[in-house]
Amino acid sequence: MKKLAITLSIGAASLLSVGGGALLVPTSAQAQPGVYVEVPPPPPRSERMPPPRRGYVWAPGHYEWRGGRHVWVRGMWVRARPGYAYRPPEWRERDGRWEYRRGEWDRDGDGVPNRRDRRPDNPNRN
Repeated sequence: MKKLAITLSIGAASLLSVGGGALLVPTSAQAQPGVYVEVPPPPPRSERMPPPRRGYVWAPGHYEWRGGRHVWVRGMWVRARPGYAYRPPEWRERDGRWEYRRGEWDRDGDGVPNRRDRRPDNPNRN
């Protein structure tokens, strides 16, 4: 019985460790936090923005890093958040590497996402 319990606990631990790693792998439905690559993204594709939709914000198409290459993700409508400004995903070059920043919401409209803002929700800053 003791041998069975040890075997089961080792099996559960190995499944959890595999499962934990699997949760970090981005999919099309998940955002990619902190992606750094040495390959610059291709030029953005031209996309026709559909007519405005009440209560939604247009998130333009962009490239994401998947499977070791840049993959185009088409633009889509995102439900608006009253009092927030949408900041679309972007690639920025930093020290010879390219950093992907996912789309984020900014409450005070200063261009700094609230999670990185020292003084969030302050629309009167200089």
